[in-house]
Amino acid sequence: MLLKDFLMKIINVFKWFFSVLGESHRSRVTELTSYEERELENIFILLLMGSFAGIPAPPAFLAVELFPFLEYELRILETRAKDSSDALAELAGLMDIG
Repeated sequence: MLLKDFLMKIINVFKWFFSVLGESHRSRVTELTSYEERELENIFILLLMGSFAGIPAPPAFLAVELFPFLEYELRILETRAKDSSDALAELAGLMDIG
């Protein structure tokens, strides 16, 4: 009976350890996914409004047809332009590099 209790305690410790480890990784992946989503939104709006940055833009009629659906992205672009920071440093901070 004593051995059985000891083995159950060890099993419970392993379960706890791996659940905490999994929670930590899920948290990290969520942060990275959120960051990637923000960057993809920036790339998308830059592709549509690339002429302002000197990037070849899609045909004007296509961009104009998509503008009504881009209100949120345009607000993000404006906010990002105001609060521009070093994206590489932000990514390195998320990945604990440096």
